[in-house]
Amino acid sequence: MIIMKTLLALVAAATISLSVNAQAELPAVDKSPMDISYYPSNYPVLRVQDKASEPCVARVVYSRPKKEGRPIFGELVEFGKLWRLGANEATELEFFKPVTISGKKIPKGRYTLYAIVNEKTWTIILNKETDIWGSFKYSQSKDVLRTDVPVQVLDKAVEYLAMTFEKSNGIPQLVIAWDNIKVALPFNP
Repeated sequence: MIIMKTLLALVAAATISLSVNAQAELPAVDKSPMDISYYPSNYPVLRVQDKASEPCVARVVYSRPKKEGRPIFGELVEFGKLWRLGANEATELEFFKPVTISGKKIPKGRYTLYAIVNEKTWTIILNKETDIWGSFKYSQSKDVLRTDVPVQVLDKAVEYLAMTFEKSNGIPQLVIAWDNIKVALPFNP
């Protein structure tokens, strides 16, 4: 009887061990990690600390590809072609209240953010289709906004694609920087 109980205990332990090991296989770390930025900056932290002085207006969720010595604009990101503004899932910009961009009223909501990159300007696109991977299912008929923004050349290259919100002359803007290029999308809450 003792041998039978010992044998059953060993079989149970082996089964649990196999089950735990099977569940422990997690996917590899993504080469282009997902990131998020808020306007106002650090809004979730400020809110938890009871230091938020204004309500949350916007956030952007995107994957951050790395330069890795590659030429980016004009090569990896081709001039004149649609780009999902990041890697993996299409980048999403969410407004928690209506805003105005380039004189157009944009309703509160979540939008996919694309760009058509050129040497001197980028066409920034807000599109209604969300929760998609890449730009493979992009449909211009679902565009909410297209606006051109000027390209600024940076002195120092940015290794990972970066998106953040900042104010310039009192106007909030989404700043997008990668390689030696920076663009800004101003909006009025």
